[in-house]
Amino acid sequence: MARIGFIGLGNMGLPMAQNLIKAGHQVEGVDVSQGATDKLKAAGGAVAETAKIAAARADVVITMLPAGQHVRDVYLGAGGIAENANAGTLLIDCSTIDVETARDVAAAADEKGLLMLDAPVSGGVGGATAGTLTFMVGGPERAFVRAESILRQMGKTIVHAGGAGNGQAAKICNNMILGISMIAVCEGFVLAEKLGLDKQKLFDIASKSSGSCWSMVNYCPVPGPVPASPANRDYQAGFTAAMMLKDLALAQDAANAAGATTPMGAGAAALFRLYVGQGGAQKDFSGIVNFIRGAN
Repeated sequence: MARIGFIGLGNMGLPMAQNLIKAGHQVEGVDVSQGATDKLKAAGGAVAETAKIAAARADVVITMLPAGQHVRDVYLGAGGIAENANAGTLLIDCSTIDVETARDVAAAADEKGLLMLDAPVSGGVGGATAGTLTFMVGGPERAFVRAESILRQMGKTIVHAGGAGNGQAAKICNNMILGISMIAVCEGFVLAEKLGLDKQKLFDIASKSSGSCWSMVNYCPVPGPVPASPANRDYQAGFTAAMMLKDLALAQDAANAAGATTPMGAGAAALFRLYVGQGGAQKDFSGIVNFIRGAN
């Protein structure tokens, strides 16, 4: 079993670290929240004061951080992971960040003799808790081979997407598709309401027809047709609108840098920016149906 330093014990990171403890690994966590570190200790983990200390003692370092600047700071800043981890340490960043930062950090890690993967996830807090996340992994094959068994103790689907940064590329492309498709499903159900078509009837037809998609079948944005969807819990978030906006913005930054045309992605980002700006940030992203409907 590995000695793992886990940096970032938020809504996703904590249950991921807890699953590693259940699998028998020695996990040493770092977080600014004492509540989070207390929960890790209660699950059988240990706590380090800084990422520097955890990295120096670890065989594997996993990070789950809010944004690219946090990743740069933790890996490349003074007292960071890159300068304190032992040669050959496996580094896995599970944050969702921009492709450029992922590739810059990977290049710096390689210069230090470290193995680096970007491995953002899909599946939300429920998937993190259940250990059923999807990992989209970028980085060298030898690092992926070494990491795969560890990732499988936190996730169900593990895909090596190619070189450094390709995990992030896969994540933002996937979530751009998700954001666009959710808006389309919301518009369809709002139009059905205006036309007097029962929502269950629309679901029964569209979910088995050419309009079917994940956003409808698994995460239907209106109450009733899919009992497990957040629509039945007043849009209590599984994946917040603020996080969707973050991913759509990352996709637009990447599209602009690559010279790619993504008009639907740009439109989805604009709509989620409006929804978040009107108070929807911490609601589930499927709650944008209320913005489209015109509800407060």
